[in-house]
Amino acid sequence: MPTRLVNLVVDAADPAGLARFWAAALDWPITSEDDDEVAIEPPADDPGQRGQLPLVFVPVADAKTAKNRVHLDLASRSEADQTALVARLEGLGARRIDVGQPVDVSWVVMADPAGNELCVVSHAGSVGADPASAFGDLFPIAAVVLDSPDPEAIAPFWAAATGWAILGRDGTHVWLRDTAANGPYLDIRDNEDPKTAKLRVHLDVAPFADDDHAAEVARLRELGAEPIDIGQPADVTWTVLADPQRNELCVLTPR
Repeated sequence: MPTRLVNLVVDAADPAGLARFWAAALDWPITSEDDDEVAIEPPADDPGQRGQLPLVFVPVADAKTAKNRVHLDLASRSEADQTALVARLEGLGARRIDVGQPVDVSWVVMADPAGNELCVVSHAGSVGADPASAFGDLFPIAAVVLDSPDPEAIAPFWAAATGWAILGRDGTHVWLRDTAANGPYLDIRDNEDPKTAKLRVHLDVAPFADDDHAAEVARLRELGAEPIDIGQPADVTWTVLADPQRNELCVLTPR
């Protein structure tokens, strides 16, 4: 069986502080906390959030130097809810920012207290031209957005890495999702900005419990990934790869 997407990992100078912002923003509990990482997860007793991806915050001293190539789209359930969510995020320490978006877009671009970009999207926003692909009940994270100079070229790799089907494309975006759960889309979005630094938000994938870690790493390498050294210790249990467009990801142990 293929690997599947299991976590989003966020670099942070203050992992505990940033985790508390996102826990409040998403109304998720902190499920683990130590010096190496802090994790927040969707409530285990909420079937409507099955498939939402945990966020893991790890200590990294390097400063943020460019717009992130991976960001989250947060869902709203109505125009009033979007307005209220933006206000609540501002109250928690987020701020509105300008990343060059047109003035008439339906989403609101913000940054968390560490400067990581996020969008609060309209409930009416849809994936592609098909109304059946609207964000609908996906909540609280509607999409994980990955910037790419060529979404069509990279989509097959990420479909293989996540185990998610390619559901749509419009020439600017390619959308993947696990339709068996209520988790977010992976929205691979056309963006020509060059990659200038290690990703501050990256995706973790993992084999299933009975699969072989080394075999899955080899499979992803055959699809164009390459091992990469980002300063990780030699004895870590995961493997750090770069996808065919040099975006970092980690292949965790089987689970």
